[in-house]
Amino acid sequence: MRTPSTDETANHTGPTIPSWTVGDLTVHRIDETRLPQETGPWLLPSATPEVIDEHDWLRPDFADEDGILRLSTHSFALTVGGLRVLIDTGIGNGKTRANPAWHDLHTDYLQRLTAAGFAPENVDLVILTHLHADHVGWNTREHGGTWVPTFPNARYVVSRAEREFWAGYAMDEPRQQMFRDSVLPVEEAGLFDLVDVPPEGVEVAPGLRLLPTPGHTPGHVAVEISSRGATALVTGDCTHHPVQFADPAIGSCVDIDPAQALATRRTLFTRLADAETLVLGTHFPPPTAGRVVPTGADAGTTYRLVPVPPSDIAHG
Repeated sequence: MRTPSTDETANHTGPTIPSWTVGDLTVHRIDETRLPQETGPWLLPSATPEVIDEHDWLRPDFADEDGILRLSTHSFALTVGGLRVLIDTGIGNGKTRANPAWHDLHTDYLQRLTAAGFAPENVDLVILTHLHADHVGWNTREHGGTWVPTFPNARYVVSRAEREFWAGYAMDEPRQQMFRDSVLPVEEAGLFDLVDVPPEGVEVAPGLRLLPTPGHTPGHVAVEISSRGATALVTGDCTHHPVQFADPAIGSCVDIDPAQALATRRTLFTRLADAETLVLGTHFPPPTAGRVVPTGADAGTTYRLVPVPPSDIAHG
């Protein structure tokens, strides 16, 4: 039987808001939903139960006893330089989606976000790691039969390479639907902010840097958070699950450029293993965060994630 994580067992009367301290900053996890068991075998098909069995550190938090990966979807929120910032916006409520796990959700995401101190009208900056349906859904919400920006006073930042790629891509109908309900309304409201992201990254707010991590999509970015010598990294989908630290060659079935995605993971993991960076996985289940360390005979090419539990658990 799986041992529940700390933020699952705390007694509370409202939503739990786990957070981690990075220097003078506090990074909150805003939960949306756990993903169903079938997500892991579909998303990372080479991460078989036999592969999971080779890495006992994945249990009990990151995989269940049957060798099925645990995955979730959530955002991260923080205040930096006086700006209230949200990193990725999840799946969203009431959206028409081809994936049954994403279709017509009704979650308490906005209540959780507000309980953490980030009421939608007070959010100043929304950073989108890439333009996939499970990262842009709460860009908009339904109002009077139309989709309107959820964060009307925010800049929605996305890499220029990402937006330009999709502008020239032959989208199928489900992806066109996602753009119609979650991307175009933000653009039409004049809230999109396209940013050029050079190889060394670009700072979009004090202590907040976008780093290019292409492969999953051409313009994918990770988000580096820095304060008083401490650093954290929000992965987006350059890494979907901690099993990829154990074997970086495990790729996602929806990576647009698998070879580039693998090269990105290898470069990133090497860098993370040489630092004390706190890794915050956008799809990692609780405890969600950890530090990367080399492991095994192939140290330097294979790694593990040492979990770091939340430093605080507030209740809304």
